[in-house]
Amino acid sequence: MSEGQRLEWKTSWHDGHLKTACAFANSDGGALEIGRDDEGEVVGIGARERRRLLEELPNKLRDLLGIVAAITVQEEDGIPYVRIVVEPYPVAISYRGVYYQRSRSTNQILRGPALDRFLLGKTGRCWDGMPDPRVVLDDLDSVAIAGFRKRARKEGRLSGKALDEDDPGLIEKLRLTDGDYLTKAGILLFHPDPERFVAGAHVKVGYFRDESDVRFHDVIAGDLFTQVAKTMELLLFKYLKAGITYEGIQRVERYPMPEPALREALLNAVVHRDYAVPTPIQIRVYDDRLRIYNPGSLPEGWTLERLLGPHASQPYNPDIANAFFRAGEIETWGRGIDRVLRACRRAGTPEPEIRLAPGGLWFEFRFSDDYLESVGVTRKRGEGSGATSEGSGRDQVGTRSAPSRHQVRILRKSLAAQPITALMAAVGRRDRTKFRNQLLRPLLDAGWIEMTIPDKRTSRMQRYRTTAVGREVLAARSGEWAGSPVATSERGEVPMVRSPRRGGVGE
Repeated sequence: MSEGQRLEWKTSWHDGHLKTACAFANSDGGALEIGRDDEGEVVGIGARERRRLLEELPNKLRDLLGIVAAITVQEEDGIPYVRIVVEPYPVAISYRGVYYQRSRSTNQILRGPALDRFLLGKTGRCWDGMPDPRVVLDDLDSVAIAGFRKRARKEGRLSGKALDEDDPGLIEKLRLTDGDYLTKAGILLFHPDPERFVAGAHVKVGYFRDESDVRFHDVIAGDLFTQVAKTMELLLFKYLKAGITYEGIQRVERYPMPEPALREALLNAVVHRDYAVPTPIQIRVYDDRLRIYNPGSLPEGWTLERLLGPHASQPYNPDIANAFFRAGEIETWGRGIDRVLRACRRAGTPEPEIRLAPGGLWFEFRFSDDYLESVGVTRKRGEGSGATSEGSGRDQVGTRSAPSRHQVRILRKSLAAQPITALMAAVGRRDRTKFRNQLLRPLLDAGWIEMTIPDKRTSRMQRYRTTAVGREVLAARSGEWAGSPVATSERGEVPMVRSPRRGGVGE
């Protein structure tokens, strides 16, 4: 045994321990054992003290906390101790006007937004369901409501009858009213300027050269659906560079993380953040990583391990989550983070690191070395996250980045047929699966390299050699693409032009 969420040891009793009983009552319940030391060893308690506790404690718990607990004398190895078992209470319990809650093996005083959430929760309410008398239905954005109707009708997650209601009827069907008033969720979802009523209800995006050097930034305001759409657009078209590779003669642009993973992480922040805290969602973009900060906390009693494992959906803002679900933006099965991780695995990009910090949750997407090569960034070794070489990064957008430096090494090594182990050694790779997915397969798909035994792909005698097209690519690479803005293939000269949606300069 060890002290934790539902167990506390004390060598002797004093009335300050009523704070622990209060915290147990406000959390998942627990047992307070008097007569054990910090290591859990029974040190015992005298007969006179036992009798006093059995007589006085029930009254103190009743008068100072308003609770009833089971108080018994237990023995271990013949040594007696007192055990006080407190059940979780459906109402809020305070000790001398202060509310405590259990967090692992400590008692936390509840203040500010945390206390508001706790008291609302004890009444079966959530912050986003509270009414706000300052806003009426006519203040909502009809365009935002129409956009929701269109998405919800397409997804089929809301009945046609509900969607055919007028705006007031639809808002009521979504449970965004409380009597004659709109709720906080209704304001955030459909008001054109929710920050007038909810401080910090926006998203900040900035590009940082290091932790203290921000080069430019944007603030995205408006209703929550607009915030998600505009933030994704800004990240993809302004803040992130697409790494460029080729599949045959087709130019392929890939972002440092799959778009679905980035979108899911952003939705998680927008839907589940604590809007009672006046701190906006913050997205920091560096040369080699992207961080999303979501102000808030996990549900009561949750740990980061539980969040990352299989769990039922327990939305922080259930009414906001319901609207996003009806619009087809999210699921309601507690799979959001798992979807992020699976999307990264499928794409062969690093999985994000998820950290629980005081006051919020961090998602950090680290960019792979292959991606950094494709956009002209070299990470400094041994200097930690965010360290990149001098002069690299956004100021030097590589436009001649296919094939990558590692792919060139493979093509050169394969001028004479080589086994996969030799090719991996040439580029310093150890993970065979990632090597296949990230480097070898694109070369095979492009026709720049081929198998010597194509009918037996897994043969131990399998070798890889550079094709005629691959030799031409090498020749063009060695000449630094000089003399022609085109790539040559067996089919002739094919111009390589940056995708129009990226707005770059043609190569």
